[in-house]
Amino acid sequence: MNYNKLTPDEESVLVDKATEPPFTGEYNNFYEDGTFICRRCNTPLFSSKSKFDSGCGWPSFDEYFPNAVKRVPDRDGIRTEIECSNCNAHLGHEFLGEHLTDKNTRECVNSLSIRFVPTGKELPERILE
Repeated sequence: MNYNKLTPDEESVLVDKATEPPFTGEYNNFYEDGTFICRRCNTPLFSSKSKFDSGCGWPSFDEYFPNAVKRVPDRDGIRTEIECSNCNAHLGHEFLGEHLTDKNTRECVNSLSIRFVPTGKELPERILE
């Protein structure tokens, strides 16, 4: 598949399912209006309206666009991994029941897994699998 070219760090997270260190990602303390897309295939994943400060050190969202994310059991057998539904790129993990927002869910996402497109700027073409 001809996805976006990734840096070694991005590939480590998106393909090899690594995790970037907490409080280091470019989108952890980032609150502009727009859309977060998959860094690998440009699929729109999250609206900036669903982003919140969870204090965990990674970008957190309490909602994703319909059919944009799939939930799969993590290899550790405990957590739920979230992946891009189009290209299966590793995004992060989902946590439920923390009562951090009214939706009671936290999509904990690596900054290296996503890219931001400001409101008013055209979204790049999605690379379909």
